[in-house]
Amino acid sequence: MLSPQVDPWTIASAKIVEMHDETPGVTTYYMELSASDAREAYSSLPGQFNMLYLPGVGESAISLSRLASPGDPLVHTVRAVGNVTQSLARLTPGDSIGIRGPFGSHWPIEDARGNDLVLVAGGIGLAPLRPVIEHVTEHRDEFGRVSLLIGARTPADLLYADQYDAWSSCGINVQTTVDRALKNWNGHVGVVTLLLNRLSIEQPSRTVLFCCGPDVMMTYAIRAVRERGIPRDNLWLSLERNMNCAIGHCGHCQLGPYFICKDGPVLRYDQVNRLMRVDSL
Repeated sequence: MLSPQVDPWTIASAKIVEMHDETPGVTTYYMELSASDAREAYSSLPGQFNMLYLPGVGESAISLSRLASPGDPLVHTVRAVGNVTQSLARLTPGDSIGIRGPFGSHWPIEDARGNDLVLVAGGIGLAPLRPVIEHVTEHRDEFGRVSLLIGARTPADLLYADQYDAWSSCGINVQTTVDRALKNWNGHVGVVTLLLNRLSIEQPSRTVLFCCGPDVMMTYAIRAVRERGIPRDNLWLSLERNMNCAIGHCGHCQLGPYFICKDGPVLRYDQVNRLMRVDSL
């Protein structure tokens, strides 16, 4: 779903105005489009992404980790894992990059209104869900029970940990778990599906799940909630894989009949369940 104001091939210049280290290897960048008319025209929906372009290096598809309204900075939380993102990590405030976007489908927040909401995030998968969390905190009365289940490798890898108390104070049930506990960790240990298994789901037919993280985590999370009676139509995933062009032209992100950059990254589970099958399930 390409925003109507966007020419998909136009690269807009942007300046990095602020950087915030989140966890080892993960940084949040605040960027401002250089042209005033571009700043005022830009808006995004929760779950959409931009293509970040570094001349001489390449492009990388990165989800917006904060909802962008006209005039707002563009906020991206990035893990340095490839040539583009590692090069981005070497930049400093004041440096310029190129941006195309926003692109892609979005979390169906409007459809979730009036229902209980379960958000499940693994690692960097919390970044595309943060715009949903911020929307919920601003419109808390529009939703029933809201639970946020976060999994990470270690306590040091828990993303946005300094915001959990604020989210909890807004009526969100925030729970965390880690794969490997370190000294002084008193929380849950184990995969995030353990939190799902222990979560009270009082109205399965009126519960909506948004999930983002590694494919295996999402597959087992879906199985856990399906066993609890949540309908397939209420399950939504963000599949961020191999998105190179953002318009379904190059074919690198094709998954079955879908081009994730164009038809996704947010897709309903019943659209992709057979394509995410894990052996032995």
